[in-house]
Amino acid sequence: MPSAAGAGAAGAVADRLLGPKERRRLAIVLVGLPARGKTFTAAKLTRYLRWLGHDTKHFNVGKYRRLKHGCTQNADFFRSDNQEGIDARNEVAALAMDDMLSWMDEGGQVGVFDATNSTKLRRKMLLTMAEGKCQVIFLETICKDPAVIDQNIRLKIRKSPDYADQPDYEAALADFKARLVNYSKAYEPVDEGSYIKMIDMVSEQDGQMQVNNISGYLPGRIVFFLVNTHLTPRPILLTRHGESMFNLNGRIGGDPELSATGDIYATKLASFVHKRLKSQHSASIWTSTLRRTILTATHITGFPKVQWRALDEIDAGICDGMTYEEIKETMPDEYQSRKLDKLRYRYPRGESYLDVIQRLEPVIVELERQRSPVVVVAHQAILRSLYAYFTDKPLDEIPHIEMPLHTIIEIQMGVPGVQEKRYKLL
Repeated sequence: MPSAAGAGAAGAVADRLLGPKERRRLAIVLVGLPARGKTFTAAKLTRYLRWLGHDTKHFNVGKYRRLKHGCTQNADFFRSDNQEGIDARNEVAALAMDDMLSWMDEGGQVGVFDATNSTKLRRKMLLTMAEGKCQVIFLETICKDPAVIDQNIRLKIRKSPDYADQPDYEAALADFKARLVNYSKAYEPVDEGSYIKMIDMVSEQDGQMQVNNISGYLPGRIVFFLVNTHLTPRPILLTRHGESMFNLNGRIGGDPELSATGDIYATKLASFVHKRLKSQHSASIWTSTLRRTILTATHITGFPKVQWRALDEIDAGICDGMTYEEIKETMPDEYQSRKLDKLRYRYPRGESYLDVIQRLEPVIVELERQRSPVVVVAHQAILRSLYAYFTDKPLDEIPHIEMPLHTIIEIQMGVPGVQEKRYKLL
């Protein structure tokens, strides 16, 4: 596995993988009518790219509009024949674009520009501003399902700061629908430049993706990620294996069996999973290939089980089976190097956390692709890395995330974003 040891910045993983012609600044410019999942998609893509080590920032133009003009504009502000409103909206879009380009000048790599950008004139303005400064890819989200649109509209009313001071829900709903009509009248689908179109991606059967003039490593990874994402809500349950014999002795790595306490947890975990997922039509149980995770999941029945080698614990190399006290005594330099930088430190003949993140990327993509619940029974370093993806934790924090034994972390995936619950079973 290529080395990531000694990298000097959180973007080390990305820099290692990008070729010289592709190491460039990239703007992902969202396009779409309101309530089509743009912000949801922008936030998810930002989280994914950050997790891989790319310096990525989400620029939401709606926030700029509210800062400049307040939160009280009604639907008339968004009319296509309201030149004053058009000029005001273009002004804040230009402000956001200026900020994004300035951020790139300071070292930022990928800017995710979140707005409707629903006319060719607006998109031409953004392309002109970006010319010679960054590559631009338009990402258009299209939804034709009335039920999904209605659900998104109602969520928007409850969550948007635009309606935080509007106590009358029905009045807010009527105003937002009028805003949507105004945008629809002027909407021009993307057919220029480099673009990705996501069409009805909430539907497994009808979802489509169209791609035009996309090339390069990073744009290719973005397409691959997006084609596997959707809006279907479902829970993902993360848990460490039950206590192992190595846990009792403070040893790392290895392939030990469970302790008596670990066996009890395996029974309690099965009971919890059966109760929590009994109403689900389907679900799956994922473990590593190591005994302690397989044994922890052994009492869970009625669901397919998949063993992932990618979920195996971080490879401790020549330190496998040792305690940290033994490492400190026999390899003080290694012990100190790990203490100074746990993210980038690689065990001799083993792995670093950055290496773990790279091998977990297929797991993340598959978790995003799944439309049914998934229970992941894995190891501390693995779950720290997965949890950091879902919660958008900075890379440097990953090795220090608390991941207690005998605890289930439920991640709820869906349009409202990522929500978390914890259940301590022992």
